[in-house]
Amino acid sequence: MNRRKFIYHLAGGTAGLIALSSFGGGKRQQKITILHTNDTHSRIDPFPADDAKFPGLAGVSRRMTLIEKIRAEEEHVLLLDAGDIFQGTPYFNLYGGEIEFKMMTAMQYDAATMGNHDFDGGLEGFAKALPFAGFPFLCSNYRFENTLLDGKTTHHMIFYKGDLKIGVFGVGVELSGLVPEKLYGDTVYLDPIKVAQTVADELKYEHGCDLIICLSHLGHKPKLNKMCDPVLAAETENINLIIGGHSHTFMEKPEEHKNKAGKKVLINQVGWAGLMLGRIDFYFDKEGNPNEWACYGSGKNEVVG
Repeated sequence: MNRRKFIYHLAGGTAGLIALSSFGGGKRQQKITILHTNDTHSRIDPFPADDAKFPGLAGVSRRMTLIEKIRAEEEHVLLLDAGDIFQGTPYFNLYGGEIEFKMMTAMQYDAATMGNHDFDGGLEGFAKALPFAGFPFLCSNYRFENTLLDGKTTHHMIFYKGDLKIGVFGVGVELSGLVPEKLYGDTVYLDPIKVAQTVADELKYEHGCDLIICLSHLGHKPKLNKMCDPVLAAETENINLIIGGHSHTFMEKPEEHKNKAGKKVLINQVGWAGLMLGRIDFYFDKEGNPNEWACYGSGKNEVVG
């Protein structure tokens, strides 16, 4: 199955070639490319050639090749992950996340957030693997003060690309009822909508970020407490992009939603197992305002294989 047919299949037969959406007037003066993954689930090797659904697709070596190609073509690139890095192949059972973190470090991920399966080794297991991660974990609505992870995750980060400030933070799903309590211990879960609004406001008004990205492991459809990415988008302001995870949703292109102020916010998610690499190109006017986004054409979610 070639890439075009694979994308067509995942999108239910509605594959497109380009989507450009205006964010306002102004010339294209600056550009940043956002690359992202979610729910890679310890998929280090490609799927077997005889796999019924994904023969020969995915694998970190191919993903690295694709990422390096894009970095060679683009001046400003951010590589992010929306959680559930662990669990799914014997690599995790044998090495407890060390291999996954080493591979992501080699690919030069800029940041990730935690998914529910990243607690599968318990707080102790995550803490043991964490030294192999050469990138920060952004966890804004989990509080780890009374746990082994106290001080080992980051609330939010600001990345400087050219003249642009890119603010990034992460929110995770409620763990109670989803993850055995013994695995997350005294981790405190906070309302992701309230936290997201507080962090987005800080990044926008206190730090003057030009683009604000939320790494979300809430899912694309309601699951626990009816919380999901479209609800997060609708109930907050100042977030430009929600990079989703948890629901393993293959998106042909980012969805456009309206936030609480009636402004545009994008949601994108690329399935699971590293089968796709998400890509969105943002263009900014000379004042630093996001003017257009592109997916397909100059930027597209790509099949890894």
